[in-house]
Amino acid sequence: MKKGIRKIESIHDFHRLRGLDSPLHPLVSLIDYGKTTITNRHIGEQWLFTFYSIGVKRNVGTLRYGQQHYDFNEGLMSFIAPGQLLGIRPNEKPGQKPSGWLLLLHPDFIWNTSLAKSIKKYDFFDYSINEALFMSPKEESIIEGIFKNIQGEIEANLDRFSQNIIIAQIELLLQYSERFYQRQFITRKKSNHEVLARLEKLLNDYFNDEESSKTGIPSVKFVAEKLNLSPNYLSSLLKTLTGQNTQQYIHEKLIEKAKEKLSTSELSISEIAYDLGFEHSQSFSKLFRSKTSLSPSEFRDSFA
Repeated sequence: MKKGIRKIESIHDFHRLRGLDSPLHPLVSLIDYGKTTITNRHIGEQWLFTFYSIGVKRNVGTLRYGQQHYDFNEGLMSFIAPGQLLGIRPNEKPGQKPSGWLLLLHPDFIWNTSLAKSIKKYDFFDYSINEALFMSPKEESIIEGIFKNIQGEIEANLDRFSQNIIIAQIELLLQYSERFYQRQFITRKKSNHEVLARLEKLLNDYFNDEESSKTGIPSVKFVAEKLNLSPNYLSSLLKTLTGQNTQQYIHEKLIEKAKEKLSTSELSISEIAYDLGFEHSQSFSKLFRSKTSLSPSEFRDSFA
């Protein structure tokens, strides 16, 4: 039976739902995931967080994030921002006890600090769970060391330095995470180049079948959904592999197709613009010039 959405209003509520003692601090908590539990009546629910969650987990079971599912039996790192949905089904495999760490961070804790602004630049908070960070043992050890530093501050007697030290550790954690994601884009070459091949085929088929004349220029969201990736993850991946984000890659493909039509057909500029998904030929001409330093007519005349 499908259950509804439960809004988790506070870190204290999360502790209570997962069978934990009250948090030592109301706005920041580091949880040993092996000590969490979940009652049957909450299994199948989707939880809406009002705080950030950064997790390193093993043998957790199947997590449902948005419309995606992922088996978290490997050591992976995930990032969830306030307002995102998460559902969980516990691991039922015998002999596999959940383990890992879960850092919960309420936006009020970082209000009016450098982290309040910088945390928004990390695209991986918008990645889906199935695009989580795969860490090497060395990388996992680094992250665990930072977690332990945070835990030490939370468990100590709080003073006027505590918040700044915890925030500095979280900023370090996010910087390392960004580094590790960039490494993942490079080292997972096979799967990443498969994404590039699928993207290339998708755009070729789209323009060759003249879908663009019916539905317009393909959007980043459309392309990402077809590839079963989040838009931000796809753009980050392409930026690392090609130097272009998804929008730029689509435009590059579009200009390539425009050059083909301009040099091999007698279609007018307006007809080509329409075939490629533009409502107005002026928009096509402006984009073409920005990419080639020539107008469509000038490019065509160069073949005369």
